[in-house]
Order: sequence, then structure tokens, then C-alpha cells
Amino acid sequence: MSDWREQTRLFDDEPYNYEYSTLVDLIRLAKGKPNALIVALDHITDAGNMGAIVRSAEVVGATGVLIPNKRAAPVNDAVYRTSAGAVEYLPIAREANIAQSLKRLKDEGFWVGAATEHAKQLIWDAPLEGRLVLVMGAEDTGISRLVRELCDFEFKLPQKGYTPSLNVAQAFTAIAYEYLRRTTRP
Repeated sequence: MSDWREQTRLFDDEPYNYEYSTLVDLIRLAKGKPNALIVALDHITDAGNMGAIVRSAEVVGATGVLIPNKRAAPVNDAVYRTSAGAVEYLPIAREANIAQSLKRLKDEGFWVGAATEHAKQLIWDAPLEGRLVLVMGAEDTGISRLVRELCDFEFKLPQKGYTPSLNVAQAFTAIAYEYLRRTTRP
């Protein structure tokens, strides 16, 4: 590779060579921690949203991110750039079946919460502490029916304006900081 190609690698279409983790890796990393956040992305296909979510998750100290093999943005150059390099510090597990992965996480003592604009409960009343899997869905289709049925609770962000919802990455950032506030209180 020429010096020019090496210096501009992140600005071309050449794929970023990312080594995915597994669900078992995420479970191992959370072992023994009273507070552990795993972010499950249910069919987030936009690289910008994926990168922004990974960036926010890493900043608040999440244990990792879980994505499906299909219908999900892969970790590529666009995700790397949008994450500001956070993909280098936060494990991302790519599994065939998100629903089965959620079942396994529940067996390991995690609560599963879904962020959805259709929830009745506001974030202020949701149990966002401890070992938590936070499920975020695609902007156009939301969280799939099967994944939603596996969630222990649902919540939404309050709003006063007329816009129906935030961008998924913006919503995640607000939620992540509420989790951080609750789990780092003196």
C-alpha cells in the first residue's frame, strides 16, 4: 500500500478490518459487575447511527454492543469515523439471532429494557440500574415484535415538542447518560 493510501485509508471505500466479539465475550466482561450495560441494536442499518451509538456507549462505560449478523450496519470505515475510534475500545458482538442472545443474557442475570416511543412508562420510572441490556430499534421499523416480547420493560423519553421522536443515536445518548447518572451516584 502506498503512503498516500495508508494516510487516507479511512476516507476511501476499503473496508475497515474489525474483529467482532461474541456474546460469550460480553458475558465474560460483565461477570461479577453489579452494573453492566450491553446495548442491543435491533436492525440499525445506518452507519452514522451505529457509529454514534458506539461512541456514546463507550463514553458512558458500556460493557459492549450486540448486533445481528444480518440487517445491521457492519463495523466499517464510516462507523469507525462516526464513533471517533470508539470501536477500538468497545467490544461489538455480532450474533445470528438477537432474540436468542437476549434469552441467554436474561439467563445470565440481565434485565432487558426496550426504548420505544410507543411505551407508556417514561425513562424516569424505568429500572435503569444494574445489569441491563438496552434495546434500540431501527428508526423506520422500531424494535421487532419477537425482540420486544422478550423485553422485561419498555420506556420512552419525555417530550414537549411536536416532532414524534429523536434520531435513534440521539435518543440512545440521552438514555445512556441517565443510566450513567443512576449507576454512579454517591
